[in-house]
Amino acid sequence: MTQEHDRRRSGTHWKFRRKLYIIIFGSDTLAGKGFDVALILSIILSVIVVMLDSVAAFREVYSEQLIFLEWTFTILFSIEYLLRLWIVGSTARYVFSFYGVVDFLAIAPTYLSLILPGSHYLLVIRILRLLRIFRVLKLAKYLGEVNVLLGALRASRRKIAVFMFTVLTIVTIFGSGMYVIEGGENGFTSIPRGVYWAIVTLTTVGYGDISPQTEVGQAVAAIIMILGYGIIAVPTGIVTAELTDPANRNISARACRTCGRQGHQTFAEFCFSCGQKLNNED
Repeated sequence: MTQEHDRRRSGTHWKFRRKLYIIIFGSDTLAGKGFDVALILSIILSVIVVMLDSVAAFREVYSEQLIFLEWTFTILFSIEYLLRLWIVGSTARYVFSFYGVVDFLAIAPTYLSLILPGSHYLLVIRILRLLRIFRVLKLAKYLGEVNVLLGALRASRRKIAVFMFTVLTIVTIFGSGMYVIEGGENGFTSIPRGVYWAIVTLTTVGYGDISPQTEVGQAVAAIIMILGYGIIAVPTGIVTAELTDPANRNISARACRTCGRQGHQTFAEFCFSCGQKLNNED
């Protein structure tokens, strides 16, 4: 009798978690869509509260109300975060996923402000949670395009890493060279300062706070400027090549019910992140 009772409790417990999962992580049901809409409105209001709190004149008049609202939103988001941890299949994968990190950072600054005053202004990071609006409004085609872009970035990450290493090598060499050519009397007081100048010049930002004065230095600067135009086009070409790859066009908006990861191929049967079987009905 006890085993039967425990089994029923276990089944009821599982069904309850399953319903919560559909509501919190899904948007196909009326309850799930309502939850996400309410969440998005709360995020917007909480960001507005943080922004108003940064206005001195407004803070002096409504200080108590702003603090109350800030803690109210933080507590609500904390409860939501704990519920997500409880119902998700793989807690660790959710915690370290993009949305998991954003959800945590959306509540951490308020608690941190108890130790470091002023850190609660970092709560504006909550605005990143609005990325869920694509799922809420059922903009499947837009979400699919986002997944295609993310898939292209994932596929090209090694090429981009090699490219970034090459750029760092170039700016280090040129920055060191400018330190030797120009010297401290022209503003190049150290190699890191020279590297900073090389990065600013190579990226065509050109702050103008440091500039070469010698003819040799100006010639080197001209080379870096010309080189910068060519280098800027490289990562664009890498990502574009991946975007045109047919393999990246078949990425769907399905989410794994175990770890919550999205961006699976339309024909995929298992999650590329945790290996769990995907539900074909998603």
